[in-house]
Amino acid sequence: MTTLDVALLLPWLGRFLWALARVGGLFLLAPVFSSSVMLPRVRLSLALLLAVILAPLVPGTVDVVGIAGVVTLAEQVVIGAVVGFVLKLVFGAVQFGGDLVGQSMSLSFAQDVDPQAGGSTGVLGQFYLTLVSLIFLAMDGHLQLIELLADSFHGAASHTAAIDPAGLHAVLAFGAQLFGGAVRVALPAMTSLLVVNIGFAAISRAAPAMNLFAVGFPITVTLGFVALWLSLRSLPGAFEALQTQAWELMRQLLGS
Repeated sequence: MTTLDVALLLPWLGRFLWALARVGGLFLLAPVFSSSVMLPRVRLSLALLLAVILAPLVPGTVDVVGIAGVVTLAEQVVIGAVVGFVLKLVFGAVQFGGDLVGQSMSLSFAQDVDPQAGGSTGVLGQFYLTLVSLIFLAMDGHLQLIELLADSFHGAASHTAAIDPAGLHAVLAFGAQLFGGAVRVALPAMTSLLVVNIGFAAISRAAPAMNLFAVGFPITVTLGFVALWLSLRSLPGAFEALQTQAWELMRQLLGS
């Protein structure tokens, strides 16, 4: 009869919990993985599967017993959550850019339920978010994220501390670029609609008796959809530029 040696099981369990803590923290905030559309049991099963696969990559012995072990696991959850938050900022910038386009088209009043955020958002912001989520999956961004996580385990020490103040400052500085990224996404459509509004201003000066609220709204919405359709060609490039900066920051945070 084979007996189970607890002394041999504890090191593997420590590496598994260490990997599960970082993967779980990542799944809390990372786009696509944190979406409420994904069933909790599916998300949990995927996190456990990735932890089992990545556990052998954890170097050394990880002690998860006692207060020190709990602190170590909490640090890994924070590291994973911060990395997921960086990528979430990119998706948030694109969604904010869609909301800016919606405001230019006079569609800011049109709200839709966002299943990923659990609240309401503009319809164009939700449309842009859905597009970049599909682009992210088409570009194998989810696989790159898992690869980045695996690479971080290769060079990581078993007692890796939480993210230092310099890393947190880098995350805050990257978050400060959120508005710039949103403007980059929305600039083509907003520029076209600005020209339309300038034309309406000239018409109102030439014919003050004309009711521009009755005439201008359908024209603005119609031309806005045309500008939106033409500006979608620049969306993948803007998203890729923001994503490149995010990958560099995530590699810096994970030390890979």
